[in-house]
Amino acid sequence: MIHCVINKELHGSNGLIELATDLFVTQGSFTALTGASGSGKTTLLRILAGLETVSYGKIIVDDEVWLDSEKKIFLPPQKRSIGFVFQDYALFMNMSVEENLLYVNKDHELAEELLEMTGLSALRDRYPGTLSGGQKQRVTLCRAMMKKPKLLLLDEPLSAIDIQMRASLQQTLLKLHQTFGMTTIMVSHDPSEIYRLSDRVMLMEQGSIVNDGTPKDILLKTRGSQKFSFEGEVLSIERVDLLYIAVIAIGQQLVEVVLNDAEAATVKAGDRVQVGTKAFAPMIAPKKV
Repeated sequence: MIHCVINKELHGSNGLIELATDLFVTQGSFTALTGASGSGKTTLLRILAGLETVSYGKIIVDDEVWLDSEKKIFLPPQKRSIGFVFQDYALFMNMSVEENLLYVNKDHELAEELLEMTGLSALRDRYPGTLSGGQKQRVTLCRAMMKKPKLLLLDEPLSAIDIQMRASLQQTLLKLHQTFGMTTIMVSHDPSEIYRLSDRVMLMEQGSIVNDGTPKDILLKTRGSQKFSFEGEVLSIERVDLLYIAVIAIGQQLVEVVLNDAEAATVKAGDRVQVGTKAFAPMIAPKKV
């Protein structure tokens, strides 16, 4: 069990905000933090890791006190049982894949197990500069696991990876989480990634957790008789004959939506909108390669 009480003033997306949390995270769970940029997600991870100070805070992990500002207790990052994976890879470029792992812990048996689990065994003698982005991120994940951490912290680790490779890495990440049974907290803006990996989602706004529940409770946007509802951004609106055509970005896909005069008058390019439908029966077919 992790209990984290934090108060810290920080610069958010709209100026100074107060990061204020009081949360419990159960052992072995996979929790996703999501919300707008500047809401305090990454700062919360860094505080858990011991990389940032607070005006007031208390962090207790399995009855071990990592932080207690009142008692002036502060466990440095190297003494906290954590693995931290950032957006960048932060690998040692002058070390091979295997050497990057063994630098953290000289456990050759564990290194071999991790390389085998992530399909990196054949690349053990390669240097990071010769690897693809997906391969580098797998090495980074393996290196974070070399200490068998109680807590794995992930700050958008797959955001720079293409869609197909990201899906593969998500499965790798889930396999590592389940195999080693550690508690994982991940910052992500990708709804499909959050839904696939996490069992709990915390939505943050302006330094506070404003919603907390299952991925379905937090992410599913349908209401009433709607069949589908997605959030997107209006890229353009053009008049075509008697109607308007809006081009809307939903995730990494672009769709065209027909608008009538009244609908077109309520939105403009740059607006965030909900795109929903209840007027058709969906059909699903395998995607042709």
